Amino acid sequence: MGENYISCQAEKGSINISEEVITDIVKSVVGEVEGVAGLSYTAGTELAELIGLKTVSKGVKVQFVDGRIIVDVIINVMYGCNIVQVAREVQEKVMSMIQASTGLEQAEVNVHVSGISFDK
Repeated sequence: MGENYISCQAEKGSINISEEVITDIVKSVVGEVEGVAGLSYTAGTELAELIGLKTVSKGVKVQFVDGRIIVDVIINVMYGCNIVQVAREVQEKVMSMIQASTGLEQAEVNVHVSGISFDK
């Protein structure tokens, strides 16, 4: 398998999970967190380069390193919300869902807040 999969050895063979599956899980969880305006589709190129995003439009980067899942999420927060509280909730919910969905306890979730969204 390519490096875009995390592999788990099972009794009857291997189980391979695509990073796209993890990305989809992250996107659905982030959308449920109150105070998140959405994934940042217009993050600055410096931030994207810093965390190694190839395409900025996703807002999510997933890596598999030594059996661990490392997730970077770039979000916009609604004006008036506590930025740190919203980011922590994103972090906790993404971590919980990844662990529940994959059974892997070794996960790291980094949340990057790239902007504030104002009501129109």
